[in-house]
Amino acid sequence: MTQQWVAFDLDGTLTRRETLLYFLWAQQGNLRALRLLLRSVPTLLGYGMGWRSNVQAKEAALRLSLAGRRVEEIVPAAEHFAQHGLPRLLRPEVLARLREHRAHGHSLVLVTATLELYARPWALREGFDAVLATRIETDAQARITGRLAGENCWGPEKARRLREDLGIERLAYAYGNSRGDREMLAMAEHSICVCRSNDFGRRLPPLIGT
Repeated sequence: MTQQWVAFDLDGTLTRRETLLYFLWAQQGNLRALRLLLRSVPTLLGYGMGWRSNVQAKEAALRLSLAGRRVEEIVPAAEHFAQHGLPRLLRPEVLARLREHRAHGHSLVLVTATLELYARPWALREGFDAVLATRIETDAQARITGRLAGENCWGPEKARRLREDLGIERLAYAYGNSRGDREMLAMAEHSICVCRSNDFGRRLPPLIGT
């Protein structure tokens, strides 16, 4: 039987909103997180107005919050967020669909622009077979630089990594919610937008051919 791959985006698809700021807030603590948010206002405004790219905004937040810290210091917070914080942001109906695919024996891949640091432990706990996410750069002393390692896993990069990292040319299903998922959705026999057209995922179409 041919392996059937199903791809899910995370932020805005499986979750109700972006997860990065929630992770940074959780691992920084309220006071430090508030200071970070205030210092990030110009960057966030620039991103919202289209003056800064997704990568620039993400790297600015990483520089302000994590740069100079060893990865091993962050891993416990990432694991804790994956287990306790991220689940509170999930859309129950889309999570139920994920589990439906798993029950049918489909192979699941999480393809997300958010950080692999916490996306991977959550996904593996949830039964995903593979995870493609954005990685953070570290120096020779394993300290976080505040830059991304490689490309942001967004838009064309999602499709490239599916093909080159996993050898997937065609998906059975793909779930996304934004412009950053367009190329991934185009690879699927059945592409589903978790967006206003289906009431933010509360009325997903039934699975076909299962």
